Amino acid sequence: MDFSLPADLVAYLGELDRFIAREIKPLEQADDNIRFFDHRREWARTDFENGGLPRHEWEALLRKAKDLADAAGHLRFPVPKQYGGKDGSNLWMAVIREHFAAKGLGLHNDLQNEHSIVGNFPVVTMLDRYGRDDQKAMIDGSIKGKYRITFGLTEPHHGSDATHMETRAVPAVRDNVKGWIINGEKMWTTGMHVATHCALFARTSGNDGDARGITCFLVPAKSHGVKVEEYMWTFNMPTDHPRVSFTDVFVPEDAQFGEVGRGLSLAQCFVHQNRIRQAASSLGAAVYCINESVKYARERKPFGKALAENQAIQFPLVELATQAEMLRLLIRKTAWEMDQLTEEQIERTLSDRVSMCNYWANRLCCEAADRAMQVHGGMGYSRHKPFEHIYRHHRRYRITEGSEEIQMRKVAGFLFGYMGPGKH
Repeated sequence: MDFSLPADLVAYLGELDRFIAREIKPLEQADDNIRFFDHRREWARTDFENGGLPRHEWEALLRKAKDLADAAGHLRFPVPKQYGGKDGSNLWMAVIREHFAAKGLGLHNDLQNEHSIVGNFPVVTMLDRYGRDDQKAMIDGSIKGKYRITFGLTEPHHGSDATHMETRAVPAVRDNVKGWIINGEKMWTTGMHVATHCALFARTSGNDGDARGITCFLVPAKSHGVKVEEYMWTFNMPTDHPRVSFTDVFVPEDAQFGEVGRGLSLAQCFVHQNRIRQAASSLGAAVYCINESVKYARERKPFGKALAENQAIQFPLVELATQAEMLRLLIRKTAWEMDQLTEEQIERTLSDRVSMCNYWANRLCCEAADRAMQVHGGMGYSRHKPFEHIYRHHRRYRITEGSEEIQMRKVAGFLFGYMGPGKH
């Protein structure tokens, strides 16, 4: 059994590194753009006088980097070839995302908002697999920034438990047009401040707790009755995570996205890709913290003796490095297996391991960032090192992005037999 990376993948990593050095790093250094990544990063990124939203200059810089990557043929790497991509696999994406995160903070890859020169486009996957032809026509615009489709699943009173959502959609006719009227509320609808549409999940039939009976709709963000109630100020700023209300929002039948009553299939399509790639990024960020700690421990010599000579410094980093090596194998094996299966097969037979990768990678990254702050002492405590930024972001992952509890619950479902093969 050969665990080495394919030669063409290794070559592509080198190509990406050269592109970063040639195109992205000069842009990062121009016009004091480094302020978005050094100790000024939170203040530079956040418009505190405008609800804590991302500053326009920050988002414009990210778009410029994406456009450079798109012109070079990298941004669309995971997208199907018919939309200008390279059909990049989950395995390749996992390796690339770890590689990028292990470089540390930079314009090439910013985990706080899922920015990367190799894009992560779960909404594009949803449009391709479940959209009608007119909805698939939105794919190119979604990549270029013409369209921004947010994800309206989580609710204030139900968190990640989508099956008990209170948002309802009922058939209706308005001005002789058949459609649906939607009422409800969503939380953490990331990106709503620049959204053109919301992929909104609502119950259309069945009972609370039923997996069936939930339908997804592409709701224009400017529809009458759609209101951003507040932007939630968060552990790490800026914020683009609002609470959004939908009051008597009418959408025509063609707003339906996917099959009526089978909306959770779209949601699973979104989260499986997101969570294995997020796990790879968290691993990469952990590796960065470990490597920086080892380097500093060798250089720093308080009282005439290198920190690296102390077992109290060595052993925690040994444990973290060991966990990182084991997790890397699980992530890559799981990503490779995902590439062999349909979305339905992943949910039935593999989603427990996606969850294992996700929650353990987030936990490992928090532990590695915390250890890096301790090893670096006073400088580790300051914002002149990126460790507090990494810690806060991945601690947020543990709480909000398919929270650790939810991921462990899914693993338990497979382990104790109430989920998994034969249970769907």
